[in-house]
Amino acid sequence: MMRLLRTRLAAAGACAALLLGVGGCANLTPTQQRAATGTMGGAAAGAVIGAIAGNAGMGAAIGAGAGLLGGLAVDQVQKSKERAYQEGVAAGKSQSQSPSGR
Repeated sequence: MMRLLRTRLAAAGACAALLLGVGGCANLTPTQQRAATGTMGGAAAGAVIGAIAGNAGMGAAIGAGAGLLGGLAVDQVQKSKERAYQEGVAAGKSQSQSPSGR
């Protein structure tokens, strides 16, 4: 009974921390936002899993590290997409501005 209560309290605390943390992301760069979101999400998920396993703090720490890495990986993918888009736009502009063979 007490273990179930601790698990639910840890889950509620993790969710509250996640919601409060996301609210503070307004003035961050996109990279910082993705890293913070990944860290908070990972910490919340890790805390819940850790609470079930018996150590919410350790689970939160491991989850935060994994979430940070995940957030940074997502950031790299997004930056790659943006670079490819910008290169496509530049290539399209250069083709439309080049003299035709007529």
